[in-house]
Amino acid sequence: MHWSISIPQSTLRVSFKGRSDMTYSHYIPALLEVNDLSMRFGGIDALSHISFSVEPHQLVAIVGDNGAGKSTLLKILSGLLKPSSGTIAFQGKEVSFSSIREANNAGIASVFQEPQFCDNLSVSANLFLGNELKDKYGLRDDSTMFSRARVALKTLTSAVQVSRDMEGLSSGQRQTVAIARTLLSDPSLILLDEPTNSLSVMQTGEVLQYLSSLRSQGKTVLMVMHDLPDVFAVCDTIIVLRQGTVRAIHRVEETSYEEVIAEIAGVSAQSDTFHSIIDNPKVDGLIHQHRLIERSNAYEESDDNDEMIDEDS
Repeated sequence: MHWSISIPQSTLRVSFKGRSDMTYSHYIPALLEVNDLSMRFGGIDALSHISFSVEPHQLVAIVGDNGAGKSTLLKILSGLLKPSSGTIAFQGKEVSFSSIREANNAGIASVFQEPQFCDNLSVSANLFLGNELKDKYGLRDDSTMFSRARVALKTLTSAVQVSRDMEGLSSGQRQTVAIARTLLSDPSLILLDEPTNSLSVMQTGEVLQYLSSLRSQGKTVLMVMHDLPDVFAVCDTIIVLRQGTVRAIHRVEETSYEEVIAEIAGVSAQSDTFHSIIDNPKVDGLIHQHRLIERSNAYEESDDNDEMIDEDS
């Protein structure tokens, strides 16, 4: 089954959080197109006939239960795995990557769970680890690497200094360094596997802010996420996977927390099973958290409007 978001070729409407809709009078092709992608491990179908597209300048979340195929899909797109069948088109051209380096050279950068660093080295050294720059004499160019590292981190945050050792950084800051490392190659698409996993509330907020910053810089991010409140807080599109297939694709503003939960669980929103899931205290707490985020966003938008009124007056 092929799921896609229908967009007329004459006009593309793009909605950014905190902004009004912007209408373009020309057709913008998809940045990434996945068509009929399948992945088999022995006799097990990890992914079965996956099809979707990702538009430019979007934050797109892949959600689903454990074993839904989320990480497998990301590993295929990053070049870590070769699919059993199907095609991938990137920037209008069909591609097939044999390694992460190939994908990175094509403009697709990846950050997997728990990125590895050398804790005894500085942030700058870690950003260029394995890709050190050389000067005209063939010697390591620490000055240029330091400057480029500072520019990459400044696009996300000013809280992390490139001269600091990695071992002194928090989990959220380490995740930021991992994301900044992808920016050095100026990718068009960034793949993230659980970017907020095992982070505190404050650290999660930092990372979500950095993700929004990437979108404002014109980057496209496709990420696996398990925390639905985070998804609804920053993402534009949600792709729901269930048992290796695409169950649904939604614009965030056109769906609800309850609908996505039902699709992840594989039940109807009207069924007794769904109501038993929703009545679960853990799920109820997550829904409450999502509503608090919605309320917070509404207050921020209200404050922004007040500021605009003050400026006009």
